[in-house]
Parts: sequence; C-alpha cells; structure tokens
Amino acid sequence: MNGSAALARRNAATVRGYGFGALALLALMVLGLGVGSRSVPPAEVLRALIAFDPNNDLHLIVRSLRVPRCLLAVTAGAGLGLAGGVMQALTRNPLAEPGLLGVNAGAALAVVLGAMAFGLTDVTQYVWFGLMGAGLAGVAVLLLGRAHESGTDPIRLVLAGAGLSITLGAAASLIILNSGLEVLDLFRNWGAGVLEGRGMTATWVMAVALMLGGGLALMLAPSLDALALGRDIGRTLGLDPRLIWGLACLCVMILSGAGTATAGPIAFVGLAAPHAARAIAGPGNRNLLPLSALFAAIMLLAADVLGRVVVAPEEIAAGIVAAMLGGPFFVHLVRRFRLAQL
Repeated sequence: MNGSAALARRNAATVRGYGFGALALLALMVLGLGVGSRSVPPAEVLRALIAFDPNNDLHLIVRSLRVPRCLLAVTAGAGLGLAGGVMQALTRNPLAEPGLLGVNAGAALAVVLGAMAFGLTDVTQYVWFGLMGAGLAGVAVLLLGRAHESGTDPIRLVLAGAGLSITLGAAASLIILNSGLEVLDLFRNWGAGVLEGRGMTATWVMAVALMLGGGLALMLAPSLDALALGRDIGRTLGLDPRLIWGLACLCVMILSGAGTATAGPIAFVGLAAPHAARAIAGPGNRNLLPLSALFAAIMLLAADVLGRVVVAPEEIAAGIVAAMLGGPFFVHLVRRFRLAQL
C-alpha cells in the first residue's frame, strides 16, 4: 500500500513538474520576445505575432530577431538536456554531460575546421561537421575514460572529458586565431554561445535534429531503464547492450552536435536539467528524459533573457550566463558525490 501511495505521489509531482515547467517556459517566451536593447510592450508583441505590420519597427524586431532567438534557445536547450539525460543514464554517471565530457568541444573543433578548410559559413553546411565531431569526441572520451567498464566511476570519466575538452578547445582557438577575418567574425560570438542573429535557418536545423534525436531517446528510454539494473539482467530481458550503447551514442551525437553547431558550445545545461528532472520524476527515463528537455529549454532561455537585462543595454552571451550559473551547481554535485563515497 505504501508503495502504491509513493508511486501516486511521484506521478502527481511529475504532472505538476510538466505543468509548472510549461507555464515557466511560456512566461519566459513572453519575456524573451519583449526585453532587450529595445523593449517591446506585451500588447505590441501580441500584435506582431497575430497582425504583423512590416512597416512597424517593433514588429520587425519581434518577428525577425526575437522569435528565431527564443525558438533556438528552446530547441537547443531541449536537445542538450536530452543528451545529458541519455549520457547520465547510459554511463550511470551523475556528472555526465556533453559539455563536460568533451562532446561539445569535439563538435566545435569540427565546425571550425569545416569553416577554415572548406569555407563553410552556413549552418546547414557546417552542422554535418558538428555531428561528426561530436560523435568522434564522444567515442574518444568513452574509450579514454573506460566508461564501458567504469561508468559508475564519475571521476575517471570526467577527468578524461576535461582533458579532451581542454585539448580540443585549445586546437579550435588556435585555428580561429590563424584563420581569415570571415571565419573569425563568424565564430567570435558563436564560441561564447550568443544566440542573437542566428535566424530561422539555425532554428529549423536544430528542430529537425531534436525530432530525430529526441524520438530516438524516447524510444530507448525503456531499454536504458533495463540496462540500469545491469548488463546481465538486460541480456536476460532480451536486450543487446552493444546495440543500446550504439543507438544512445548516435542520439547524443545528433543532439549535442546540432546544438553546438547552431547555438555554440554551451556547457552545464545538459548537466543540471536531468538532475532537476530526477528530483521530481524519479529515475525512470520515460518521464525523466522529456522533463529534462523541458527544464533545459527553460534554463537556456532564462540564461538568454537574463543576459539581456543584467548589463542592459549591452548583453552577455547565453553560454556565458549558463556557465556562471552551472559552475557552482557542478561543484555542489562533486562535493555531494565525494561525501556520499566517504
């Protein structure tokens, strides 16, 4: 009886999490469309959406600049949250996240290489390099950290990811500094996670990646729950652990590669969102992964909105704000993990 009551409370908390998350995302969308270097009243935002006037400057700001920016924050944030949730479930590592484990750094380096070597300056072109770089970096860090043998040991995996991130990040910076002005201008803001001026093309690319990677993640959720009980139990249930690992890595590659290519190398969003979702929905991935996507979308959009107002009329990049907020959270997780091991 106690078990059924606890399950009912967990389900009720999950429903409330979805409800409050949706309301928070809607409120942030309204703020995101209205605040910035030039404020737009809520009534004018509504008119720009339902009765667009191309001769009205405020309508042009909302429709041409802020709608794509907010949608990119939501889709990229959701993708990074899903990628983080899948990585944590796959490795059974509470510190796993694309930014910390070098996946985003690999995608960033590949994008920079594509721009320098082939002159690719459109997101629809260099996104493929981002996917490839994310995949190669993910495989490298899993092998270096021996995650297939020690996924429950966060320290080894995080150290491997940190070392790879530093190496790849230094290589990307070296290439950018020695490239032409066109490449430098393209990645000056992108490297900091600035979402302004990306346009609807980047949003559409990220939306497609989110549908593909998100669909794959939700399809894998029951299998990830089964593998959490151990590989032997997973095989007993008829699962192929290698196939699950391969599909999960493909999912992370799509989500984090596209997220980095469209929004820049943003860290910590994919780390914090799954933990917030787990506190509400529990460890089951059927609810954990969608809630992680929702919370990560809220976090990145909130970081973007906050970056517009704290030093107005200037702006701070969403990636920088996310790092400033996520860094202390990461330290808290590491301290809590160490205390739990003592």
